Amino acid sequence: RYCHVNVPDELLQDLLPGPVTLVLKRSEELNEDLNPFTSLVGVRIPNHPFIRELARACSGPLALTSANVSCQASSLTVSEFQDLWPQLSLIIDGGPIGDVQSPECRLGSTVVDLSVSGKFTIIRPGCALRPTVEILTQKYGLTPQ
Repeated sequence: RYCHVNVPDELLQDLLPGPVTLVLKRSEELNEDLNPFTSLVGVRIPNHPFIRELARACSGPLALTSANVSCQASSLTVSEFQDLWPQLSLIIDGGPIGDVQSPECRLGSTVVDLSVSGKFTIIRPGCALRPTVEILTQKYGLTPQ
C-alpha cells in the first residue's frame, strides 16, 4: 500500500524476503517526509527473524538505514558500529545479520529499480546481483534500462 507494484506477485516472492531492495513508485499513502525529493521508494523485506518480527509489531513502514558510514562496508553486528553509538537514541542487538566471515555479506542488498514496466536498473550490485538479474531476465523477460 506504500508503493505502486507493477510486477507480478510471483516476482516479488522470488526476490523477497532476502538481500534485495526493490525500488518502486511511491504511493500517496506513504508519509511524504520519507524520501521527500523523489517519486520512488525502496522496499526491502530482510530474511532475518528479528527484524521481520519487529516489522510485524509496527503498524506502518519502517524507515531504516545501514549502521555504517556511507560507502563503508555494511555492519553485521552492533559492535562493528560502536563509533556511531553516541549519535543514536536506541540500539537493539538482534544478533548477527549474516556470516561475519563472508565479505559478500558486507556488500549490502542488491538494489534494483523496477519502477518502469518491463525494465530494470541495478542501482547497487550488492550481494545478490547474479541471481537477481537471472530471475529478472530469464524468468520474467525484463530488460536492463
